[in-house]
Amino acid sequence: MMNYAEKQVAIRGIGQSAVSRPAKESALRLTVDACLAAIADAGLKPSDIDGVMSYPGAADNATGFSPVGVHDVRLALGLQPTWYCSTALESAGQMSAFFVAIQALAARTVKNVLLFRTTGEASARARAKGAMAWGGSDRQVFGMWQYAVPYGSVSPAPWYAMYATRYMHEFGLTPEQLGSVAVHARKMAGLNPNAIYRDPITIEDYLASRMITTPLRMFDCDVPVDGSTAFVLSRCDEAGDGPNPLIRIEAIGSRFETGGLRQPTDMTSFGAEAAANMMWSRTDLKPKDVDVAQIYDGFSILTLHWLEALGFCGKGEAGAFVEKGERIGLDGELPMNTSGGQLSAGRLHGFGHTYEACLQLLGRGGARQVDAPEVAVTCNGAYGLGCMLLTKG
Repeated sequence: MMNYAEKQVAIRGIGQSAVSRPAKESALRLTVDACLAAIADAGLKPSDIDGVMSYPGAADNATGFSPVGVHDVRLALGLQPTWYCSTALESAGQMSAFFVAIQALAARTVKNVLLFRTTGEASARARAKGAMAWGGSDRQVFGMWQYAVPYGSVSPAPWYAMYATRYMHEFGLTPEQLGSVAVHARKMAGLNPNAIYRDPITIEDYLASRMITTPLRMFDCDVPVDGSTAFVLSRCDEAGDGPNPLIRIEAIGSRFETGGLRQPTDMTSFGAEAAANMMWSRTDLKPKDVDVAQIYDGFSILTLHWLEALGFCGKGEAGAFVEKGERIGLDGELPMNTSGGQLSAGRLHGFGHTYEACLQLLGRGGARQVDAPEVAVTCNGAYGLGCMLLTKG
């Protein structure tokens, strides 16, 4: 098999700040906490970091979507990078930051890349009504949202609700099956001391929760938080003898084909199959080899679609796969979203899923630890699509 760039790169350190809604600390303070934790976890010093990477870079802090950028971190930590970058929204989603860092490391442009993602959406909502509005404000919208807002789609929720409705129509997905994703997430969050919502919920609680946009209820939607997650990436052959086993990046996927979320040809699919197929084409591993899965759950319908796209079940079978949570529990055939995911632990925008995948591979999951995992998969998004296969070794 070809020596793809990602196979030359490993995650050698991870860090995460406190997660809350809202935080008492500034977004920059949370970012520094996460970054210093990741650097120390890698057995390095800030002076060892010569690359800095983020998604999507510093953005308008009014929404809290990305309040901290690479230059903020560079100055706060006194870094002197030879390479720095951020990836924009028009990319393979949150995972694109990993993919760009991989290329820089494989090209030997840098040795140690600090990669982070910070959100301050909870504080933004506390500061101003409508701060979570996508694509602008209550006065003006732009980008792709200018075409959606006139039809009542002022946030992603009604957009994804259309896909959920069509999926239910085509495959007979029941509210109880969809709700199993949320109930499972809350069960896992109860074992995660850094999760936002830890009290258990039942399927009856789910069905009684407020309808946001039919058929998506409140518990189908992720939880805006303040928090930061960071990683240190290095080339495998230059990582040396660090304090942790290396988490190798076995394969990545970012392919986008005709259709997808913005130009749908199939309203039961977001187009993640192309990214997943690319990932599996770059490894000898198969879906059956995955020991733990951290599946993107910005909305619960996204989780069902990704399960199918990644090959863990057939088309239209995801509802039955997650029903009652037995097959996705800690002792099930595919332990899933063991942190509580974005539905209960908090919306760290995909980076939380990758952090949890690393925790599991390192055996640091505590009460939610899966038994001796060797292979993990993590993925992000529906607008920008990316997935990554990680192995311990």
